Amino acid sequence: MRSLLFVPADDDAKIDEALNCGADAVILDLEDSVAAENKPRAREAVRALLRGAGDDEGPELLVRVNALDEAEFNADMVALSAHPPAAFMLPKAEGAACLDRMARAAGPVPVVAIAAETPMGVLRLPSFAEQRADNLMALTWGAEDLSAQLGAATNRDEYGHHTAPYRLARAMCLMTARAANVEPIDTVFVNYRDEETLAQECAEAFRDGFAGKLAIHPSQVSVINSAFTPTSEQIAKAGAIVNAFAQDPNAGVVSIDGRMYDRPHLIRSRRLLRKARRYGLLQDNSRQGMNAS
Repeated sequence: MRSLLFVPADDDAKIDEALNCGADAVILDLEDSVAAENKPRAREAVRALLRGAGDDEGPELLVRVNALDEAEFNADMVALSAHPPAAFMLPKAEGAACLDRMARAAGPVPVVAIAAETPMGVLRLPSFAEQRADNLMALTWGAEDLSAQLGAATNRDEYGHHTAPYRLARAMCLMTARAANVEPIDTVFVNYRDEETLAQECAEAFRDGFAGKLAIHPSQVSVINSAFTPTSEQIAKAGAIVNAFAQDPNAGVVSIDGRMYDRPHLIRSRRLLRKARRYGLLQDNSRQGMNAS
């Protein structure tokens, strides 16, 4: 998933807009964006939506439940037990033990863990790679909650870049997700009117290995999708690398147009071609897609 758009679960108009803006996934939020007095109504709205959801080609429906240590969590799980979403998003996930509790509450439903919203969450990130729970689908992180927990004045410098503590959390989230063989998802960019900086941040995340990015406004979706969709040039290069190794399976390194490529390049190329196929940019019978799985 490239774009995962948050929407308050108690706002029907915003939900309708979110479902039709082109996001790969819509996160029906029962946590931060819903006031305490509105949570019962939000649960009913989510339950009705999930009950009526068909197998159409719309976005994946995820639900961000309340944190495990909050009384609202149990109410969330009871309300959604009969018609669960495609995945649950678990906030303030402090280590892989949270996934055991989610499995007991939600069964085999996949989980996207927001695993670096608290200092303890950052410190326990490696446990997700060490235990590799079956229900873990993706990892993401939260700069806004983390900055509040740290008592920071801001999480960005005068140039708009994340400061050192948040760059650390971001890097650890990325490395842990890849070590656990799940998708790493970059955090939100809150200034939704600044599409230029959003595009730059998305490009950096794609460059570094993130699979997608969280969004807080429908206007961000097209920017995110564009950034995380491989270009034709990237697809062609990846296909050439995969085919070069296919022609010489025992090679440790191949040469293409005067440049050497080794096995790590092959791994990255195969991953990029899988993305291209997922987004309909590459047919299975395309020569560029051969041996890409």
